[in-house]
Amino acid sequence: MPPKGPEPAPPGRTRRADASRNAALLLAAARELIAGSGPDVALDEVARRAGVGNATLYRHFPTRADLLVAVYADEVVELCRQGAGLLTDPSPADALFSWLDAFVVHVATKRPLALTATEGPTGRRSALFDQWHTSIRATASDLLERAQDAGAVRPELTVADMLALVGGAALTGTDVAHARRLTALLRGGMETGTGI
Repeated sequence: MPPKGPEPAPPGRTRRADASRNAALLLAAARELIAGSGPDVALDEVARRAGVGNATLYRHFPTRADLLVAVYADEVVELCRQGAGLLTDPSPADALFSWLDAFVVHVATKRPLALTATEGPTGRRSALFDQWHTSIRATASDLLERAQDAGAVRPELTVADMLALVGGAALTGTDVAHARRLTALLRGGMETGTGI
């Protein structure tokens, strides 16, 4: 009996790989277009930019809200991933303020997307918004606690204080550069001057 060759791929495996690739292409195209034009971007343009048909877009993201949620979810995951990566930085203070800089840019540039992706029919934010906020808050808390343990940041500073201050800078800054400058100025009020 001749040696047995490799087992054929189960039916649908290639399709799943193609589906994953198409979803990634759609998300990348949507992210790029939203960054340039805002969340009201035409879905036909997203499909065209991704190089797929409209039917493929609607198969992955049946509504505009589904697409916006997926794009914003990726943004939150990336922000939290940056924070997790900074937990090994030799300077806990620099790690915290590096992440706060990324956070202020996130809020200043992604807020319209976040609000559009999470507004319910009643005008109230969806549970997704709360989940994303919880993830961001946990990341901020880990970085803050590490900086406080090193004596680098004022011990009475809470994560709610810190995010309110930096979020305020993001919302009141005249542009992203101004929001980042305001956040850098806030560092002086948060640090102890005695830590690492």
